[in-house]
Amino acid sequence: MARSLQSTPRADDFRMPGEFEPHERTWMLWPQRPDNWRLGAKPAQRAWVEVASAIARFEPVSVGVNHDQYENARHQLPPHVRVVEISSDDAWMRDCGPTFVVDDSGTVRIVDWVFNAWGGLHDGLYFPWDKDQLVPAKVAEIEGVDRYQAPLVMEGGSFYTDGEGTLLTTEECLLSAGRNPGLGRAAIERHLQDYLGVEVVIWLEHGIDPEETNGHVDDVACFVRPGVVLAVVTEDRRDWRYGLLQDNLRRLRDSCDAKGRRLEVHTLPLPAEVVVTEEEAWGVDVAMGSTPRMAGDKAAASYLNYALVEGGVIMPVFDDPQDAVAKATLERLFPHREVVTVAGREILLGGGNVHCITQQQPRGDRAAGPFDGRRQQDRRDTEEG
Repeated sequence: MARSLQSTPRADDFRMPGEFEPHERTWMLWPQRPDNWRLGAKPAQRAWVEVASAIARFEPVSVGVNHDQYENARHQLPPHVRVVEISSDDAWMRDCGPTFVVDDSGTVRIVDWVFNAWGGLHDGLYFPWDKDQLVPAKVAEIEGVDRYQAPLVMEGGSFYTDGEGTLLTTEECLLSAGRNPGLGRAAIERHLQDYLGVEVVIWLEHGIDPEETNGHVDDVACFVRPGVVLAVVTEDRRDWRYGLLQDNLRRLRDSCDAKGRRLEVHTLPLPAEVVVTEEEAWGVDVAMGSTPRMAGDKAAASYLNYALVEGGVIMPVFDDPQDAVAKATLERLFPHREVVTVAGREILLGGGNVHCITQQQPRGDRAAGPFDGRRQQDRRDTEEG
């Protein structure tokens, strides 16, 4: 039985590893709600199958499914993808799911944040969210790992860590009125330090999706490895995002991490904003308690919303001229990983992308360090032997 712990990860010498560190598996949730996904979520389910299949080439995948979709998901997903019954209100495992932390002995535990659908009754996207709130506890039971319950409204897409004491986030999100209105920046930083084992918090001002997540950082900046970050930019000065992304870039270039290193900053282009078509909006149900999808809505497409896996990078593409540029950039930054592209538009229509629908479970093997290509072959040789 998984225990609910009364201490904090920091007090127990646990930390959140970087996403580039060794993985045990990736977790996902199955889409089905018709007031967020068009045509009864069938196109979205096809997109989920593509992402799960791509990840499963590199590491195990577990997909949580509501009971009434279990047979359908099991039929659609590849047989080597594990399907487990976990009820949820929607399919954003990064945000409502657990954050995994590890210690130097290799023990893995879970941090269970308070989830309120990106803003609760103030400006959240749907109500209720009670099934989502239980997802971390259910994952903890399935995996047999202990769980910390954090007193902070947070989503996994709102922060990135380097595994060595540094965290990236945005003021727009963590200081938003719908999350922790009684807490100031200093109090939030203390919680981040206690529950993620970090020392330095680097605050960017804005994300690029104010209407969906209040500016999650996983669309605009991330760690490639300790000391190295990737930030999105646009060269179009007429784009409303130009100024805020330049400000993010300046903040990153002026920052040092917890080890005292000046950050090495690389840039990634943005695709054009995706505009929801009449046909796409028509296929989404209207329901009380959820934000409607309307024709003409703009969606925040970002190549940075990728998922790192053991030996790979799963990157969304948007049939945009910048697709090839972004892929080449990631291939340069991750020379020992294969960059695999998946269609991103259908996921984006629901409010996120590949990073948003996945959550990595670390192996807890700090000694292995960031992926270098050799460890993946060693693991395959062991499994085949």
